[in-house]
Amino acid sequence: MVQYCQNRVYSVSELQTKLSEMGQHVGSHLLDLLFVREQGYKRETKLLKMLLFIKTNFWKTLYGKEADRLEHSNDDERTYYIIETEHLVNKFISVPKDKAKLNCAAFTAGIIEAVLNGANFVSECCF
Repeated sequence: MVQYCQNRVYSVSELQTKLSEMGQHVGSHLLDLLFVREQGYKRETKLLKMLLFIKTNFWKTLYGKEADRLEHSNDDERTYYIIETEHLVNKFISVPKDKAKLNCAAFTAGIIEAVLNGANFVSECCF
């Protein structure tokens, strides 16, 4: 997937944007599937409960384990961080020297953004 995107863009920022867009497509479909499976057709209405759902159930479905931590920013009350010390997406991708600033976690950020937006929590995710 990274190679597919890499052949169609000219810069690292375009590549990360493309990965994020692909992640958004995946996230929008997974959201419905997991709410049917895990929640019995019930969607979360509180932001913190939704973020905990993403940290536990959603992350476990995607990567086989829960995310390490969910942190709330001290600077901004609307900012949260899902912390993963050794992210699976970045673990098995070797980044070429000319694209040293590439962070393939943009794909995961796109997934999370689509999940939150699909659950009616307007969000902007970065990596």
